[in-house]
Amino acid sequence: MAYLQLEKDLEKLTSSVKLSDAVQDVDKIIELLTVARDKVAVADDPHTTSLTLTKLQNPIREQLDGLNSNLKHMYKAQNEFNKSLKTAFSKAMGSLPTEHDPMESQSALINRAIAMHLLREGQFNAASAFINEAQSQPEATEPTQAPPAQGQPSAYTPHPTTYSRSPTPSDTIITDADIPADLTALQSQELQSSFADMYETLSALKAQNLLPAINWARNNCHELEARGSNLEFELCRLQFIWLLKGPAVNGLPDTEENGLQGASRYARVAFNRFQYRYIREIKQLCAALVYWQNLEESPYGHIFDISAAFEEVAASFTREFCSLLGLSAESPLYVAVTAGTLALPQLVKYTGLTKAKGTEWTTANELAFETPLPRSMMYHSIFVCPVSRGQTTEANPPVILPCGHVLAKESLQRLAKGARYKCPYCPSEGVVKDAKEIIL
Repeated sequence: MAYLQLEKDLEKLTSSVKLSDAVQDVDKIIELLTVARDKVAVADDPHTTSLTLTKLQNPIREQLDGLNSNLKHMYKAQNEFNKSLKTAFSKAMGSLPTEHDPMESQSALINRAIAMHLLREGQFNAASAFINEAQSQPEATEPTQAPPAQGQPSAYTPHPTTYSRSPTPSDTIITDADIPADLTALQSQELQSSFADMYETLSALKAQNLLPAINWARNNCHELEARGSNLEFELCRLQFIWLLKGPAVNGLPDTEENGLQGASRYARVAFNRFQYRYIREIKQLCAALVYWQNLEESPYGHIFDISAAFEEVAASFTREFCSLLGLSAESPLYVAVTAGTLALPQLVKYTGLTKAKGTEWTTANELAFETPLPRSMMYHSIFVCPVSRGQTTEANPPVILPCGHVLAKESLQRLAKGARYKCPYCPSEGVVKDAKEIIL
């Protein structure tokens, strides 16, 4: 309940307080002073100078009063929101240990994540400044790495990487981990140009202009088709619906290229190349033209509900664009910070309990408790053995029996009597060697 109130207070803060009003007052004061300075510089008469300064007092006083009023209102709103923050997080008692920083030796990785996040957001000047400052700082001394254990990936070795969009998809999958650790490589004009294209296209989608995204999808249609993506058709379908809505909805000029006539023309040109893969969807769109004057009440009304369509295609475009660059759809920095924020209350609670009981955290490279993350952040499949009630690992993988039931490998070995076993869930019997390891 406190968090809902906090969200309302945040909306109130952002809607009622505008720092731009104070900035405008400052700009007006600077303008008045500049004009007065020019008059004084031109005039040789002391009387004119005195008169100019006298006339300047009242306007300056009025602008300063307005500035103070705006700042006072802003500070009041900030103090109220600060009280809401304290109320919402009053139950977050406890603290985390600070004597050891596990990320101390990973400064290069953190800097790279920050730089990539700024580039993805189109903040190229900020990214360049950050990279220059980060490169000028001495790198943290990294501990000598031991040889990787069996089943563990070897340490990443930086290598030159280009970010060109190749005409044919490569068999090699590039990931965020393959981006060079040298931050100066992120300042390449080619990489920044790619993100600039993405940023401009997303800005156009927010303005409900689909043409830049459609052109990009058409230029990269072979790569998208190889990935099984339907982005190009979804963009063309939305453009058809957007045109059919007419100038009263889409705000486009009332010409032959808009409305029913414009949508019909667009369908004949754009849908021709999709007829083999999306013939059913195209038939529905074309049949809906009969009801164009009352689409909401027609049998196809659900197709023309585009209340969230632009946000959905923007997310799909971002995902496909980043995939062709070999990057994840979501910023790794955003995902890491969000997941850490969600896990923080449980971590604080667990740390307090272990400290009170005099125990220590003994697990390595994993949390000692479950963290309630959203499904969008579930990147790895998890299997819990129904016999041991324990989660499988690389050393204890899940195995499938000939009868179709799945157990942990260690559970099967405990159930086996010699080389044979009996399935705990059905009457089937078999030989241990017939069980096959599966990868989820």
